[in-house]
Amino acid sequence: MPPIPTAELHLHIEGTLEPDLAFALAERNGVELPFATEEELRAAYSFGDLQDFLDLYYALMTVLRTEDDFADLTDAYLARAREQGVRHTEIFFDPQAHTARGVEIDTVIRGICRALDAAPRTYGITTRLIMCFLRDESAESALATFEAARPHLDRIAAVGLDSAEVGNPPSKFREVYALARQAGLKCVAHAGEEGPPAYVWEALDVLGVDRVDHGVRSLEDEALVARLVADRTPLTVCPLSNVRLRVVDRLEDHPLPAMLDAGLLVTVNSDDPAYFGGYAGDNYTAVRDALGLDEAALRTLARNSFQAAFLDEETRAAYLTEVESWSRG
Repeated sequence: MPPIPTAELHLHIEGTLEPDLAFALAERNGVELPFATEEELRAAYSFGDLQDFLDLYYALMTVLRTEDDFADLTDAYLARAREQGVRHTEIFFDPQAHTARGVEIDTVIRGICRALDAAPRTYGITTRLIMCFLRDESAESALATFEAARPHLDRIAAVGLDSAEVGNPPSKFREVYALARQAGLKCVAHAGEEGPPAYVWEALDVLGVDRVDHGVRSLEDEALVARLVADRTPLTVCPLSNVRLRVVDRLEDHPLPAMLDAGLLVTVNSDDPAYFGGYAGDNYTAVRDALGLDEAALRTLARNSFQAAFLDEETRAAYLTEVESWSRG
């Protein structure tokens, strides 16, 4: 079956670091990993919750040092994304996780953008770059990161908010989001994954987000669901991630069908695919099989992804035409 054409809107580039590349970069940069083999590292990709994942996620970032490292990481993701049906991708990156290690934000952005610039020609994929703030860091750190990124705002389409959600409400970052909106950037934020529906309300009303990343707990609040449906606010749902991080126990229990039935503008994405067992197309296949989604439902999810993307209308229309002509075969 050919993969359905899709836009991937919830993808952390650091979360695409596969074990083979991690070891290659470690050797290149003289970094000693606390794992003897790729198999031993992959075996560590078993998490009790979000914090378990984040601990390993940040530990492995130590192999990312140079512009070439970030370019190679991004190119490797794009190559896999093409095989998974991705036609457009909007990539998150976490500058604070790198500047805290002494890696300049210029190095990170130049490396990622080198691969993104080549993506339309090399892979037939259009791209956008989203700069995320770490919500378990201070609001002052986010503001400093935004100022450091100002010379690169022509390369950045939006700002986002990620990392440990509980205890770090969106409202903590109201000031930096106001600056981003003033600069003409789009705004997104993780909310309603581990955090409560109240965090989704804050993301909407305090941060003024254009999209909510995750948002699966929105179903706990009928008024919130009604708001999201009325405003056509996209939710970037990551099914395999939700299972790996114990948001749901089994994929068969995932609320995706209920979200579709409620009329929510939901999309399917991979989040941190190297850690969570699958890229974009793998997530589509997994929800199809576990949740019994038919071709019409898959097409709706793909259509939603392009409707939710930060695209010009001509490009959006071209991609939507690809979705309508797709067949499972």
